[in-house]
This record gives sequence, C-alpha cells and structure tokens, in this order.
Amino acid sequence: METAVLLRSISSSSCSIASGRLLFSSPQRLSLSRSSISALGRRHRLIQNPSSGKQQQRQRSLLPYHLRPIPSTLHCPQVHLATRCLSSFSPRAVASSTSQTAGILMRVAYDFVFPPLSLSLLYIYELAVLHLCDSTAIDNEIQFDAAEKFGFEKVSEQFIQECKSKAVLYKHKRTGAEVMSVSNDDENKVFGIVFRTPPNDSTGIPHILEHSVLCGSRKYPLKEPFVELLKGSLHTFLNAFTYPDRTCYPVASTNSKDFYNLVDVYLDAVFFPKCVEDIQIFQQEGWHYELNDPAEDISYKGVVFNEMKGVYSQPDSILDRATQQALFPNNAYGVDSGGDPKVIPRLTFEEFKGFHKKYYHPSNARIWFYGDDDPNERLRLLSEYLDMFEASPASNESKIEAQTLFSEPVKITEKYPASDDGDLKKKHMVCLNWLLSDKPLDLETELTLGFLDHLLLGTPASPLRKILLESGLGEAIVGGGIEDELLQPHFSIGLRGVSEDDIQRVEELVMSTLKTLSEEGFDSEAVEASLNTIEFSLRENNTGSFPRGLSMMLRSIGKWIYDLDPFEPLKYEGPLMKLKARIAEEGSKDVFSPLLKQYILRNPHRVTVEMQPDPLKAFRDEEEEKEALAKVKANMTEEDLAELARATQELRLKQETPDPPEALQSVPSLSLLDIPKKQIHIPTEIGDIDGVKILRHDLFTNDVVYTEVVFDMSSLKLELLPLVPLFCQSLLEMGTKDMDFVQLNQLIGRKTGGISVYPFTSSVRGKKEPCSHVIVRGKAMGGRTEDLFSLINSVLQEVQLTDQQRFKQFVSQSRARMENRVRGSGHQIAAARMGAKLNSASWISEQMGGISYLEFLRALDEKVDKDWVGISSSLEEIRTFLLSRKQCLINVTADEKNITNSEKYIRKFLDLLPNHTPSPANSWNAKLNAENEAIAIPTQVNYVGKAADLYETGYQLNGSAYVITRFISNTWLWDHVRVSGGAYGGFCNFDTHSGIFSFLSYRDPNLLKTLDIYDGTGDFLRSLEMGNDALTKAIIGTIGDIDAYQLPDAKGYSSLLRYLLGVTEEERERRREEILSTSLRDFREFADVIDHVKHKGVMVAVASPEDVDSANKERPCCFQVKRAI
Repeated sequence: METAVLLRSISSSSCSIASGRLLFSSPQRLSLSRSSISALGRRHRLIQNPSSGKQQQRQRSLLPYHLRPIPSTLHCPQVHLATRCLSSFSPRAVASSTSQTAGILMRVAYDFVFPPLSLSLLYIYELAVLHLCDSTAIDNEIQFDAAEKFGFEKVSEQFIQECKSKAVLYKHKRTGAEVMSVSNDDENKVFGIVFRTPPNDSTGIPHILEHSVLCGSRKYPLKEPFVELLKGSLHTFLNAFTYPDRTCYPVASTNSKDFYNLVDVYLDAVFFPKCVEDIQIFQQEGWHYELNDPAEDISYKGVVFNEMKGVYSQPDSILDRATQQALFPNNAYGVDSGGDPKVIPRLTFEEFKGFHKKYYHPSNARIWFYGDDDPNERLRLLSEYLDMFEASPASNESKIEAQTLFSEPVKITEKYPASDDGDLKKKHMVCLNWLLSDKPLDLETELTLGFLDHLLLGTPASPLRKILLESGLGEAIVGGGIEDELLQPHFSIGLRGVSEDDIQRVEELVMSTLKTLSEEGFDSEAVEASLNTIEFSLRENNTGSFPRGLSMMLRSIGKWIYDLDPFEPLKYEGPLMKLKARIAEEGSKDVFSPLLKQYILRNPHRVTVEMQPDPLKAFRDEEEEKEALAKVKANMTEEDLAELARATQELRLKQETPDPPEALQSVPSLSLLDIPKKQIHIPTEIGDIDGVKILRHDLFTNDVVYTEVVFDMSSLKLELLPLVPLFCQSLLEMGTKDMDFVQLNQLIGRKTGGISVYPFTSSVRGKKEPCSHVIVRGKAMGGRTEDLFSLINSVLQEVQLTDQQRFKQFVSQSRARMENRVRGSGHQIAAARMGAKLNSASWISEQMGGISYLEFLRALDEKVDKDWVGISSSLEEIRTFLLSRKQCLINVTADEKNITNSEKYIRKFLDLLPNHTPSPANSWNAKLNAENEAIAIPTQVNYVGKAADLYETGYQLNGSAYVITRFISNTWLWDHVRVSGGAYGGFCNFDTHSGIFSFLSYRDPNLLKTLDIYDGTGDFLRSLEMGNDALTKAIIGTIGDIDAYQLPDAKGYSSLLRYLLGVTEEERERRREEILSTSLRDFREFADVIDHVKHKGVMVAVASPEDVDSANKERPCCFQVKRAI
C-alpha cells in the first residue's frame, strides 16, 4: 500500500552535507525512501535531507514485512571460534547452559573443524569449552539476578542463529511491560518503545501525539529536546513512526554514552510529556485557528494538519487510504490514524490528553534493545521509569479486533485532484484488493505467500506485472502486492493511466491472469530465480543506512504487537528450508496454486477501487475549508476575535522565543573528547588490469562480492542525454539474441544478488566540466563472481535495443512516475530546477530527472510511434559512445580472497569490451534561463525553494560551512518555516562540489512568507549569540553526519565516488580539522556569503495555481508560471 515516507520535519541532521556525503561518507545517516520501507499508512517523524537523493522508483519488497531486511549491507558480525563451531546446531542446543551437553556438542564440532589431535589435547580443549560454557551459565545467572533486582522476570531466551544474537524476553513484574533484549557484537545499538494506539476516528490523534510527545518532557523541559538531539548527537537513527494501530519511537547510535542519552530522552518523552499539560504544543503540532488581525480571515495551522493536506493531494495516498478503509470497515483500520484534514479540526485537547493517558502506559508497551551494550544496564535504566507505574488495563483495551471477511466483493469510487490538461478520461486508476485472511497467518504460510508475491510482481519479468503492463490498458502499476504489517495481510494490484472505458477490462485481466497462473503454474526458472533472490536477500541482510537492529525490531514488532511470538519473525532458516524442500518434493505448482485459489481467486473479500480524476476537487476542498472557517468567524464576537488574534501572537511569540540556558543544559550531550579525532578509514588500493584502473576495497562482506563498472559519459551528444535513463532501463528489460528479457531477468535472479544501471552526475569543485558517468552495480556470492561479470557483459553488449513496444511501456511508466514525483516530492523538483539554472552538471541531472525530463517524455511518447528507427538508433549510439575499455573504471568491494579470485573474471570482461578510442568530451555548458519560476500543480500545499552559487562570490570552502549550514536548518529554518510557519519542514543544503546553496520547504502552507524567512538568514547569523555548549553541539552533530555508520558495500561505493570527484584523504582530514575548530566568528563571516542567495538567488516553487496567482498579485511578476500536471 502506501510507500511514501511521510516526513514530520525535514530539518535534517544531515541536510548540511549533501555534498559532504560524497566528501566524507556516501549514505545519509538516515535515508528513508520509497525503496527502503514499505508501510501501510506509516508516518515518520523525521527524514534526513530528503532533497539529497533522487526519487527512486519503488522497489517491491521480496518478503513478508517481518522477514524483510530494510532496505538492502549488514553482514553477520564476526564471531568467536566457539560460536562458529556451534553454528550448525539448533538454537536450542546453542543456548543450552549445561556443561555436559555443551561438551558433547563441542566434541562433535571439534571433529568437524579441526584436524585430529592427541587425546590429551582433546581433553584440554574440552576443559576449555566446559569452562566457557560454565562462564556462560554464570553470565546467565548474573543476568537472572539483575532481572530480579530491577523488577523483571525472564519469560524466554533464545539464540537467533540467523543474526548470531542472544535474545531474551523479559516482563516487568509490576506493570507487565514486555522487553526484548538482543545482545550481539553490533556496535550500532538500537532502542525502541512501541505502544498499541488504535484510533476511533480520523482526527489523527495517534499521529499528532507522536509529534507532540517529543516537544518537551518532565526532565527535559525545553521546547523540543528532539531538535537538541538532532543538533548535537552521534545518532545513526532518530525518528518516530505512526502506523494504523501502533506508534514506534526508535533511536540508534554507535556511541554508548550517546545511545543512553537518547534512550533516556525518549523514555521521559513518551511517559512524561509536556504536551498533555500545554495546549500550545497540541495547537502547534496538531491544529489551531490562526488570526493575525480581526479584520482578516481565519485559517487553520498545524504541522500535522499541513502534512496531511499534502498527503491528501497525492493520488496514490488517496488510493491507499480508500483501499485500507474499504478493506477494513469494521476495525481500527477503517479510519486514518494520520488524520484527514477535514476531520483533524474536530479533535479536542481533552481527547488528546485522554488518548495519551490511556495508551502511553508501560502495560501497553513493547520495548526493544539491541547491540553490544550491557544488557543489565538496559534493565536498570528501564526500571527507573517503569517502577513509577502500576498495572493498567491498557493492554486489553488496545487489542486490535480482526476484520471479518466479506461474503461478496465490493466496488467503490473515489476522486483525486487533477489538472484539466489532457484527456481526463484516460487518467483513471483502478486497483483490486483482497483481505487474505480473517486472522494472522503462520510464518511458513507468510513466507510462501511472500515468494508467491515475488513470482507475480517482483521483477519486470514477473507474469502478472508483465501482462498488465503489456496490455496497453494502463501506464504503470499501482498496488503494493502483499502487505502484512497489520493484523491481517492483504494483496493489491492495479493500473494507473487507465481509460474510463477500460476499467472493467483491467479487472477481468487481473482475474484471468491469476486464474491461468493457478492452473498452469510458474516457469521452473522463474521459481529458481525467486528462491535465489530472496535467499540472497535474507542471508546478505543488507539494511543499507537503516540500522540492522531496527530492521529486526520492526520485523519482531509485526507479530509481537498482536501478542504473538516476537522471536518467530527473526528466524527464517527453518521455514525457508521447509519451503525449498516442499518445492523440490511436490513441485512449485502444488505449493503455490492452492494459495492463489484459497487466498485470492476464491476469496470473496475483494474490494475494487476506482480513482477518477477531478479537476475541481482541489478547488472544492479549499472552498469547503474557507466556508467552514467563515462560519467559525461569523459565530465569534468581537471579543472572541480579539482573543484569537492575541492567542495567535502568543503562540508565535512562544515558538520564536529561545529556550532558557538552564532548560538547554538539561538535555544530555557529548563533549568534543567523545569525538574521534581521525576520520574513518576505508581501505582502498588503486591498481589496474591490462591498463584499466581498478579500485579494490578489502572488507569483510560475508562472502558477497560487490562491484561497480563505471563508464565516462562526457562524450555523449547533448541531445542524447534525456534518453540515458531509458537506455539504462532498456539494458535490463530488453532481450538478447538468445534470450528474451524474461529469461535474462530470470538468469540474473538465479545467478546473482542483482544488477542495476543508472547515470551519475555531479559538479567537481574547481572544474567547469561536470563528472558524468553511467554506473553498472552488481553483487553476487563469491562463488558466482564469474556469472556476475558474464551477465554484466551480456547486459551491456548483447541486449538488443530494438523492442519498440517495451520501450513505449518504459516511456509511459517513466512519465507516470515523474508526474507522481512532481506531486509528492515537489522539493526535489524545485531543487533540480534551481540547480539547472545555475550550473551545467545540475542541468544534465534535470534533463534526466526533472521537469525538462517530464516534458521530454511527453513528446517522446508520440515520437516512439512515428520514428522508432531513429530512437532505436539513438539508443545504440549511446551504447557506442559509452562502451570503451579506455574510459572504464572498475570498483570491487570484498575480502582479499574474493578480490584476488575476481580479477581473472574482470580481465575476461575487459577483454570483451570495445577498445576504440572514445570521442572527445563534449562541452556541456548549458543552463536553464535564470528566471524565477512557479511550477503549478493541483495541490493544497507548496514546496518553496531559493538558491545561488556561493562560489561566484569568491568564497573558498571551509569545513565550518558544514556546521553552519546544519545549524541554520536546525534552528532558524526549523523555528520559522516549520514551527511558526506551519510547514511540514524547512531546510537548507550546501553542495560543496558546485557551490550551490539551496533553501527548501516541504508541504508548506506559505509561499512569499517562506521566501522572506530565507532572506533573513544572513541577519540571523550576524546577530547570533552562541555559547560554547551550543557550538559544541553543532560541531558534534556535524561529525556524526560525516562519520555516518556504513556497511561494507556503502564504504566501497563512497570511496569510488570520492575518487571520481577528486576528493583526497588529505582534504577530508583538513575539512575535519576545520569542522572541529569552527568558531562563532565563522558563523558571522558566513552571513555576508549567504546574503548572495538573498540578492542574486533564483526562486522555484512547486505550488497551487491559486497561491502562485496570489504571490504574483502581491509582488508583480514574481514568478513565471509553468503548468506541469
């Protein structure tokens, strides 16, 4: 269902280093994108710098949610010899603390691992093992004593072999709070506390409360401790989520002191928040009437209110909510936990307080710890909070009731806001949805359904996906396949861009395709590819920048929250082996066909949702809101209006008044002594194979080989640039002479962990010419390295770029994705557009992913039918320009053994590449006109940007700029754009490669007001008074960003990008020293530099036509208007 990450505030802790992620480390410390988390109605409090990465096409999950790694490189930590010896035995055996059993097991393991020893040596070895197991028994006894001491009882203990972790489930005796304590050698420690929070209506009370509890508490009585943690913490994750039935508060850090600081702030926040006593927090985060002058109109303001107006402007989000509420009409999922903007203003402060009192209680809590910290310290800290409470009936009152299944299918129709451009009859959406069961499914069934989902939809070659897209009935897939994060799983599939006359045909095609697959089964190679792909994903356990412990927590919570076994979702090995055995013995048809029939084809609980475009919906919604507010004002006396104006000013004054020093000092923080003085080193050896440069990174990767093959793109003709993304897609989704694209996709799935192809473009500091490449990324187990490079060669050289119909599908899909991106990620569109007006590298990127690209796709859609020969020839021309070993670079990340072994396959791959001399690099000195521009779309909220090139002023980069930019986001913009302005987020970004400094807002009710705030930044810096504590926090937070926790593949990729951009280790060390020595003087001197944005900056807003018209009336000719959707 809904996959968009709903941002609480976009003042990011890493927003100041969009370029720093290339200068220092590649991924942001928290980067939640559409590909990283699939969440039905989940809302996230914070996302780190959403502007820094390109919007990605959604990548469907391979697994039931509770088994998914999120999103995709953690290896199992290296373990001690004894644990390795035991690894082939059952978790029960490993967890055994009896010396006799351990001795027997270890003797068997010894015989397997070591060559024969003398009997005396064996005896000595067994004594050592017995001593180890006795020590384990003593440790268990110590932990038991600690549990008793701190008021807990041990419920269960298991060893999770899949992640080499000891997991203990405790129960707090007094309150019944449940605690999962997972211990291993992962330094990236994770804590989370989760409450069941089922809503009764769509006022958004769980969502507003999730925002509000982090706005001050008993021990930390400042406005937003959350923001102070952003400023000066080394966190690797700091966020909160609202689901349809639960609210999660997770944190993570690799620094133990920092970790426990974060835990304490979060515990105090959820149990003793100021928001239940201070109505102004409720008004700020939820909703309130705003009136600046009694003569003016009243308006609604509130962070969540504006967030959800943005959500309800997006067709996909409207579809998701309509689907959820239609599938679950009789339980908590039948309303919107995030809040419907039309309903949010009905929420009262008394209801808000009562919800917290009822559900934010230890009796209703599930608490998670993970990592290498002391498990006894976890219990001690928890006891300080939990012992303050008595047992409550909250756990019984919060239980989620199952939705009973329908006896017959249902159809519903919803409208979504659309422009009146084009043929509206061809802009319908239709989605078929099934509730699969009236109760939770067992793990084996869920895993099997996960495989079935991947077979149906998981790759471009999957039959249901392929048939729907090739039908010509729609432009792109909607529906997320199987989602199982809630009590009952469901399945969704449909199409967007459907003609009004074809709605019934889409429904019939889905049903007939599923029926055929149930009767005929799946191709054996497709099944093998799915098995390999999913098993690779499970064993690789690549969670990207998402902490592995948090991935495990969300898996476990998916069952635990419903009073089911929290250990079960962490153990995939048994169910996976059973499934593979069943497929081998019974055949895939006998395994999957019964599931298709039982859960889909013969299941009457089916809801078909039709979405109809309505060009007047956005206008009607705004008019209804204005009418409601006019009635409110009409019923007020003059005294009422004066009081409302006074309350508005009082709230604004509070929002803009800094916290007193004593309140700020209450938030625990680190000192500079806690910060490593040296940067994180990534082993990099630069060599060559037959004249081609090779970058080698010797890192433990759990036997996975990661590689990037890089080709210089600078010789491409200018007019070919917009075709590059489609060229990349064609390489992976067209066939070769000997294989159609289905067979090629299946072969990739059977032999590797995946291959991707994409363009990469960036400015290079000090150079006019941009860095522009096409990168092929791939991964495979060490034993499959030859297959990996052979398949990369096939993709690059053997794929025939001649399939007109498939290419036409690519164009339609890309256009639909871009239109969706404009609606949902307008800040990215604005950032790309501003960059394209300022330098050539950003212009290239915008040609391949901005408004210019969308316009190109619309024109190309018609051109495919008229001049396919010319387009196919252009695709081939791109390949000819790119593929030359003389402009090739290869990056390999693996252990030394696999790197050495891969070299012969790399040499073979290079021998097959063309060896022609590449064409001279083109001078891409193109830019868009530097005029202020408004991109008009049907929306209830705006995305406002302003940017300039600071290097034009002669500014020389200093590391202090990273600290200053980050500080501006977390103070000036947070307080004025988000808190008092009511936008969902405001932040700034300094791309130190290009010199572009950008201001951006997200889901913003304002336009000109936000631009004025941007222009006030220089004065803010000049008048800034900052004590040593605040400066230290700013420095520490910046170091935390540049020392972002990275997994092995990310480390290798970061090193590659730094190499491409000419960033040396010496420069990185110098920037770090400059960051650590940042002073208040640096802030004030930067004020004159940033004023360049005020005086010479270019403005781009993605906004509603009404707001653009109002802005141009207030400030004539402020924006040139472009209609995008």
